[in-house]
Amino acid sequence: MSDVRESTPGGGGKPLGIDELLERVRTKIDRIGPRQAAAAAADGALLVDIRYAALREKDGVIPGALIIERNELEWRLDPRGSHRAAEAVSHDLQVVVVCNEGYASSLAVESLHRLGLHRATDLIGGFQAWRAAGLPVEG
Repeated sequence: MSDVRESTPGGGGKPLGIDELLERVRTKIDRIGPRQAAAAAADGALLVDIRYAALREKDGVIPGALIIERNELEWRLDPRGSHRAAEAVSHDLQVVVVCNEGYASSLAVESLHRLGLHRATDLIGGFQAWRAAGLPVEG
């Protein structure tokens, strides 16, 4: 498990702020843009929308995306988990996590990597970038 404290001389550490944590997490993720995400989905990647219901109702959804709210993500995508989604068939599954603007998704991907889903990534700019790119949206 990664440590969220910075190393400082003398063995102590100070807690990271969210901006530093996000920056650190993103150095380990090969993030993709909206058109890359659409191409990945066309090639069999699983798009996973982790936005909460009110945002999906307000803005719509990406056709074909699997809806798993953030608080259930690890349980539903762990291929060995007792509560896994039918789509969670392998640790080799390519997963593209989509949040609203591309922040929470990066943190979610770090957690998926810890579960062994090494091909998990996230959508830069999230759902809002997908929609701004003119890609399909339902609802």
